[in-house]
Amino acid sequence: MPILEEVDVRAALAKVIDPEIRKPITDLGMVKSVDINGSAVHVVVYLTTSACPLRDEISKRVEKFVSEVPGAETVTVELDVMNDEQRTELRRSLRGDSADPVIPFAQPGSMTRVYAVASGKGGVGKSSVTVNLAAAMAARGLSVGLLDADIYGHSVPRMLGTNARPTQVEKMIMPPIAHDVKVISVAQFTSGNVPVVWRGPMLHRALQQFLADVFWGDLDVLLMDLPPGTGDIAISIAQLVPSAEILVVTTPQDAAAEVAERAGAIAVQTRQRVVGVVENMSWLELPNGERMEVFGSGGGARVAESLTRIIGAEVPLLGQIPMDPAVVNAGDEGVPIVLSQPDSPVAKALVEISGKLAVRQRGLVGMSLNIDTTKRKNLL
Repeated sequence: MPILEEVDVRAALAKVIDPEIRKPITDLGMVKSVDINGSAVHVVVYLTTSACPLRDEISKRVEKFVSEVPGAETVTVELDVMNDEQRTELRRSLRGDSADPVIPFAQPGSMTRVYAVASGKGGVGKSSVTVNLAAAMAARGLSVGLLDADIYGHSVPRMLGTNARPTQVEKMIMPPIAHDVKVISVAQFTSGNVPVVWRGPMLHRALQQFLADVFWGDLDVLLMDLPPGTGDIAISIAQLVPSAEILVVTTPQDAAAEVAERAGAIAVQTRQRVVGVVENMSWLELPNGERMEVFGSGGGARVAESLTRIIGAEVPLLGQIPMDPAVVNAGDEGVPIVLSQPDSPVAKALVEISGKLAVRQRGLVGMSLNIDTTKRKNLL
């Protein structure tokens, strides 16, 4: 029987990834001690907080990897809790020594692609499109975050099937993860279906906290589900993350297309790039193979052409998504249709669009907005 060495056990522990922070527990100072007695191993692991919702998962991962070490026949795991000093050191190792949190996506060196998903009016399926794009990108192996910026009409956690609440480590907020997507929403901080009654300054502060206080880690893509229209949230996003690119969602009918143009045209004032247009609910495929254009046709193309003319840069129509009642069921069940029914026409359309967004280069980073938010009414 091989001799069990502590160095081998610690090498195994380096394979244990913290499910919230997504880094090895050995790098995070979470291994308190390793005791070996013959073929028995006892590992003590620090949790960031006593109320850590993933304590059982961490314990199982430690036991799994350590038990794979040759010679380890018995593995026991004990959980302890970091003290304030240790949590402070963890925060510094992750976020640096800055006293004030900063928005990582607004920094010149950020490599995260940020997409603000907008629509002119409600009811066009913007949140459903956003959730499915996030899930599709995560399924491609990208590190994806989703910020539910629709403060009044938040629905993202439900569509992702999670009711988990964020945990706080010192001044950092750890976002829950659903379908490999890190998600934050005001719904995670309220009880039941209580409405959020906030005005402009409070909305701005909430977004600032979601962007700066949340530990997103090293994201490839951050999607932000904006509320319909061109109100305070759109202006705040432009201020807080100038590099965010706007993705406009519309439906084929003229009324939706007309207001969608306004949502995209705000980019002229904020000097943001419009990454493209997505036409949702484009048609309903009948059992005989025919397509019924329930809401007319051509709205997405008209919005793309109009925004290209207004902005003076090409705004492509990234794709058309057919109607499918299964999308609604998938959202209610908390499993995006790109995962639950990947071979369906709607899922394939969404995956194709996500692929176009995933390979895009970053937008303009750190660009000054050159606007006065005290006069935001003049922008609209």
